[in-house]
Amino acid sequence: MIIGCSASQKLAAKVADLLDDHLCPVETRKFPDGERYIRVKGDVQGEVTVIQSTGHPQDENLMELLFMIKNLRDLGAERVRAVIPYFGYGRQERRFKSGEAVSARIVAELIEAAGADELVTVNLHENCLSEFFSIPVRELSAMPLIADHISGLLDDPVVIAPDRGALGHAREVSGILGCECDYMEKVRLSPEVVETRVKDLDVAGMDAVVVDDIISTGGTIVNAAGILRENQASSITVCCVHPVLVEDALIKIFSAGVDDVIATDTLTSEVSDISVAPLIAGAL
Repeated sequence: MIIGCSASQKLAAKVADLLDDHLCPVETRKFPDGERYIRVKGDVQGEVTVIQSTGHPQDENLMELLFMIKNLRDLGAERVRAVIPYFGYGRQERRFKSGEAVSARIVAELIEAAGADELVTVNLHENCLSEFFSIPVRELSAMPLIADHISGLLDDPVVIAPDRGALGHAREVSGILGCECDYMEKVRLSPEVVETRVKDLDVAGMDAVVVDDIISTGGTIVNAAGILRENQASSITVCCVHPVLVEDALIKIFSAGVDDVIATDTLTSEVSDISVAPLIAGAL
């Protein structure tokens, strides 16, 4: 049985269709005071998979997920698998300043306490997040899906990571495509001047593909696009797994000279052209 919560209903339907599994109808809404209401409209037994990304509005989507997991347990589910394509609160994995809440660990503990037996997720922002769970965690990578999509668009791309932290993702995509890969690095020219540049490759006349796991405000991508344009890249395509895209992020990115933005449907957005449904279905 597959259950799709509010943030991932279309994705859940795609997964259920690929698996030829039962998509259980649910009712989710808010009371006038803003509190959540959920109801499972079907018989619950055996193993149940709940699919719910916990992006914006993070608190509502997380609370709905916790309610659903616990409710399924109460209704008789023998095993509950939580599929969280985008893991909200995953970027606060440690205490950066004294007194801060380590929200990623707290969310992990809440999911376990609700009764989840297993977590399946896609491209966690920090690899250490799986260590916060005592239940099995399967982290899937959407980079092969992105590489396959790019292969149908560009004949001879070069893959660029917008910073060193994204280099692993860029290398995964370039390895599948069999093309060159590089990353943006900061070089200190003087005590007062720092320049960001493509580390090794000459991108002039090349179709550049910028790859990252998350695009939030778009600032990192805007910076990378400006540098690629200065270095005369022929085109710039931006790809990410999780299109958080806060406020006017897309406008800023396109205004910086980016030709196309492509993302997966771990989060719903107007650039979510690649579905992770086959990836999740394959894991289930």
